[in-house]
Amino acid sequence: MSTDLYERLGSGPGISSLVDRIVDAHLVNPEINPRYQALKEDPDRMATAKRHLRDFLGEGSGGPEKYEGRSMLEIHRGMNIGESEYMAVLDDILRSLDAQGVDEATRRDVLAIAYSLKDEIVRV
Repeated sequence: MSTDLYERLGSGPGISSLVDRIVDAHLVNPEINPRYQALKEDPDRMATAKRHLRDFLGEGSGGPEKYEGRSMLEIHRGMNIGESEYMAVLDDILRSLDAQGVDEATRRDVLAIAYSLKDEIVRV
């Protein structure tokens, strides 16, 4: 495909909208909701988390954003994230991509990236 992933995700505005959808989905997903309650209760932390996620997705998909947060391993260290939580996050991401009208090939590309990070996130 000639268009890079960043453009297929809608560039900056599309990624920003996608991040909002994903976080909203996490907040109502009973499998992972407890991990997001502290963010929900602190608007500044929520804004920072969303900014980091936008930058991470933007840079990782070929955009001009620069992610300056911690590595996936550092962020998730000590959280003891299990397989079911990880899969719940992926389900939320895929549903958010679908709700945003992202095509199947792009959803597969995003899923492949998410799977490539699994060993840095899942720790049981």
